[in-house]
Amino acid sequence: MTIRLETPADYREVENLTREAFWNVYRPGCTEHYVLNRYRSNPDFIPELDFVMEEDDRIIGHVMFSKAIITLDDGGVFPSWTFGPISIHPDYKRKGYGLKLLNYALGKAREMGVGLLQMEGNIDFYSHAGFDLASKLHIHYHGEPRGAEVPYFLAQELIPGYWGGREGTYCPPKGYFVADENPEAFEAYEATFPHKEKVFLEGQLPQFCQSCGMPLTADLLGTNADGSRNMDYCIFCYKDGRFLQDVTMEGMIDHCLKYLDEMNQMMLTPMTAEEYRKMALNHFPMLKRWRR
Repeated sequence: MTIRLETPADYREVENLTREAFWNVYRPGCTEHYVLNRYRSNPDFIPELDFVMEEDDRIIGHVMFSKAIITLDDGGVFPSWTFGPISIHPDYKRKGYGLKLLNYALGKAREMGVGLLQMEGNIDFYSHAGFDLASKLHIHYHGEPRGAEVPYFLAQELIPGYWGGREGTYCPPKGYFVADENPEAFEAYEATFPHKEKVFLEGQLPQFCQSCGMPLTADLLGTNADGSRNMDYCIFCYKDGRFLQDVTMEGMIDHCLKYLDEMNQMMLTPMTAEEYRKMALNHFPMLKRWRR
């Protein structure tokens, strides 16, 4: 097993590896391979921390790092870093390769002066590499209640004392949203790979309509112009390739409020109209249809 820097000759193989590693894992299909493709020309990309892992004369793993910032409570910004996607080929998962690759990369990052990392992931895995809940460092996650202990938002000081007991809020770098911001470019890119079926599977992260925010299930998917299912929007927002409501984001929130009584029947903690509107104004800007 060897770990080395990625080269341009590896790009397509690594992107295909990333696609295989993430397909239908966190959502139907995946976008991580396109994020990687576009990130290499992003000024936040760190080529010195762009590693591939080889075994059996093939590339079986990859990880990349990015510059990031934390917005401090006093309004300033604090330099930080994140990483991902980190990919291991499905044939080599659950054999310790991912942890070996990550620990190697973290060591190189520390040598470069990377002092603080935060990322979204499963603490059961990443705790083995030294990560813990970011809330313990008083780093909050955008879009979540400020006092929430967000179980998937993790952080680690690679250089002890680097964070210095500050408090602030983290938002993933804009480069990670490139597929949502450029859906036509992503679809054109995805079409250059062999076809793979997108499916809902148990264990995926909850999926939500990217227009109204309601939970998405296979039987509630909207439809494209050709009659195929659309994996981003519900049937109440999107049908036959078009949105059913010609509204602004605020107009969509008003539309959803008409169904608040029905939504409250499915919630553990019902909300008032004022509470729903406040939640929606924080949440809706992160949805694909309304993201700027």
